[in-house]
Amino acid sequence: MSISFAQELPPIIKYTPKTYQADNQNWMISQAENAYMYIANNKGLLEFNGAQWRVYNSPNETIMRSVKVIENRIYTGCYMNFGYWERNAQGSLEYTSLSELLEVSMVEDEQFWEIIQVDKWVLFQSLDRIYSYHTETKSFKIIEANHSLTKLFKIGDELFFQVLDEGLYTIEDGEKKLVSSNAILQKNIIVGLFAKENQKIVVTRNSGWFTLDDSGLTALEMPYQTYTDQKSIYTSIQLRDGNYMLGTIAKGIYCISPEGKLLYRIDQVSGLGNNTVLSLFEDKEGNVWVGLDNGINCINTKEPFTYYADQTGRLGTIYTSIIHNDTIYVGTNQGLFYKPIQNTSDFTFVTHTKGQVWCLRALKGALFCGHDSGTFLIENGNAQKIAEITGTWDIKTVPNREHQLIQGNYEGLYILEKKEGLWQLSHKIEGYDISSKHFEWVNASKILVNHEYKGVYELTLTDDYTKVTAYQRNATIQKSANTSLIQFDGIIYQANKNGIYGYDEATSSFQKDSILSSIYENDTYTSGRLVVDDIGYLWAFTDNYINYVTKAKLNGNYKINRIAIPQTLRDEMKGYENISHIAQKKYILGTSNGYITIDLSAIKPKAYEIRINKVTNSSLTGDTKEVSLTEEGDFHAKESFLAFTYSIPAYHKYKIAEYSYQLEGLYDEWSDWSTRSTASFENLPHGDYKFKVRARINNEVTESIASYTFYINRPWYLSNLAILLYVILTTLLFTALNGFYKRYYRKQRERILERKTRELAVKELEAQKEIIQLKNTQLKTDIESKNRELAIATMNMIKKNETLNSIKQELKKQKSEQQSVTPVIRLIDKNINNADDWKFFEEAFNHADKDFFKKVKELHPKLTANDLRLCAYLRLNLSSKEIAPLLNISVRSVEIKRYRLRKKISLAREINLNDYFLNL
Repeated sequence: MSISFAQELPPIIKYTPKTYQADNQNWMISQAENAYMYIANNKGLLEFNGAQWRVYNSPNETIMRSVKVIENRIYTGCYMNFGYWERNAQGSLEYTSLSELLEVSMVEDEQFWEIIQVDKWVLFQSLDRIYSYHTETKSFKIIEANHSLTKLFKIGDELFFQVLDEGLYTIEDGEKKLVSSNAILQKNIIVGLFAKENQKIVVTRNSGWFTLDDSGLTALEMPYQTYTDQKSIYTSIQLRDGNYMLGTIAKGIYCISPEGKLLYRIDQVSGLGNNTVLSLFEDKEGNVWVGLDNGINCINTKEPFTYYADQTGRLGTIYTSIIHNDTIYVGTNQGLFYKPIQNTSDFTFVTHTKGQVWCLRALKGALFCGHDSGTFLIENGNAQKIAEITGTWDIKTVPNREHQLIQGNYEGLYILEKKEGLWQLSHKIEGYDISSKHFEWVNASKILVNHEYKGVYELTLTDDYTKVTAYQRNATIQKSANTSLIQFDGIIYQANKNGIYGYDEATSSFQKDSILSSIYENDTYTSGRLVVDDIGYLWAFTDNYINYVTKAKLNGNYKINRIAIPQTLRDEMKGYENISHIAQKKYILGTSNGYITIDLSAIKPKAYEIRINKVTNSSLTGDTKEVSLTEEGDFHAKESFLAFTYSIPAYHKYKIAEYSYQLEGLYDEWSDWSTRSTASFENLPHGDYKFKVRARINNEVTESIASYTFYINRPWYLSNLAILLYVILTTLLFTALNGFYKRYYRKQRERILERKTRELAVKELEAQKEIIQLKNTQLKTDIESKNRELAIATMNMIKKNETLNSIKQELKKQKSEQQSVTPVIRLIDKNINNADDWKFFEEAFNHADKDFFKKVKELHPKLTANDLRLCAYLRLNLSSKEIAPLLNISVRSVEIKRYRLRKKISLAREINLNDYFLNL
């Protein structure tokens, strides 16, 4: 069964001038054997490898009009110049001008619009001439045209070109030959020339389609022309599947079947980047590349996906869809819409369904619509409301009840019943008023209801389904946003951010299913929405994939399949994801602005080859250079900064290319998968390295691994010469250090010996000092002892003299016995002035203060012995009264002596005489 919905379009990838960093207009497109794309752009030649764009400026800074990849060369044509590009060892393209090399004399202002290969010849077509270049002999020929040469065509091995006002020509043996001079071909620009059996299909810019054969030119009526304006076709190609692609000046692209039916039209409103199409090209995978007046588009015509884009917002966000009686119905936030499957018209609104549609269910041979305003029965595009209860989330059958259905609403559960052939609301199931968005039957008397904010409730119902006798929240399952409840393969499952859990009726508990939970473990969880389609597949939705679960036929194990459509492209409402089976392996996936159709049978893995496109080396000084990819790299130590650029030529909107790399010699592990197609390393140490990179598409790892081997030399300070120098220097240094340490230890020993000697000397001095101190102490003790003796002797002399004077005075009073006492008095005087006493005193005084007399004599050499004697007494700090007995004179006489002594030593009056001698 052939299924074609109106304006269900293949995915389109848009590349804007900002993306490829060049000018707006793109004139011709070609592809190399390695699947790289080349585009002739106003600025120059664009190269795209699937990950990075690169711009090679036009050789003479003019608009590049044509490009054709032939073997390892990329031939291009621009204003007054044509030639080819070849890839150098570094992976970059270098240009060789054939027109300059061959010294071609050109027509003024000549531009080259087409390049075609035939055998060993490459033909460059301008509006004035065709230049034929032989790739082996390097010769060239010129075919002149008297009028404007519009375009060069190749059909098989035949070449054709149109000359305005002349007709259609072919080239035979290097010469032009007129094929047809029909007036239509003279005046109407041919934009397409294709083979059809024994005829040629001619497509003109403004006059329609024709067939050309031996009988002449015949108009060809194409069915699509009856309702489509044919004007302003600028370019056209025939795809490998036989379909035609027409690019127009202002109306986008038309895809026409071989029978002439319009398959689809893409313009700026429906997703094309621009309405003016300048070039078309079909690549190896069947993608159609579109060179636009403003940008480049890639149409994935062979993808298993098509999309319907609601550009006007009429449909809104699709929440549910279903195929019923060969009609597709979509329920949105704007209402219910439908259209026959085989009809190419747009969707029709179902009257009275304005507002939010929650579900569509085909049950008991009828189509039910769960709506925000109630429940509708849908038949032949008409809606009949059968329940006024607001907010019908879902509708299901009732076990063993042929004429009853159960529906979940905003405020609980309700029973629908068929009476007299008509469906109608029967009653509310009392005792439970919580919103019942997701519910499943456990058995005939038990229902599970999932509330994403409260959890899962277990409800026990009466046999007549009129009342809930008991309900409780199941504690074994966690509540979570965007959760759902679904029955799959006889088991009720609930999905949340922690995994997918199955309900065990025997234990009334939920158990985590490890196999199904791997869906969320292998990708980011976005929603717990689960859907089971009408053929038994379980669908789940994650950040980067749509996942569906099937059962193996032999062992019954679950198999998880993935479809790489990221959530950013699906753009559906989280928690309300929906997918419906259409027919065979086709599904419809609702989005926020339309839907995507998926053909599972067309999803086939493809092997891609990963390539390293460029290796860039940088030094510490900031100098950057591209290095050869054909030989191993050999870098100086300072060139330790390397960057790698790599890609796989996958040009698909719904195929995610990821890369992982490893640098052997530095890292043993592969890096995490990433969409980045570059890797860089800084300050690599010297050594051998091997950079390896692999890729995966939609989680399928490619078999090929690209690698680049390189070596970073040791720095100059680690070279062999440097190492030899280090050995010599080390030896010299060791010798020097050895001598130094010898001298050092010798000096250390000398210093230690000197220190020990000093220490011994110090100890000896300290010992001597201690001895001196002991001697001084002893001397001091002796002096003190002498002083005591002197003091005692002095006091004894004073006492003795005082006593003798007293006796003398008493004797003098005995006048009667004067004669008898005179001898006694004389004896007393003799003892008072006894020289022996003075000698004893002087000797004792010298022992106590031996330098005193010496000092006094040095200072006052004129002093007499009596003066010295007085000085000694003053040194002892004796008063005049104490001195008088010692000198055997009166106190007055002592004062006179003191006065005279002061005069002799010239002592100032303010200085105390005793203090003077005490301080001397």
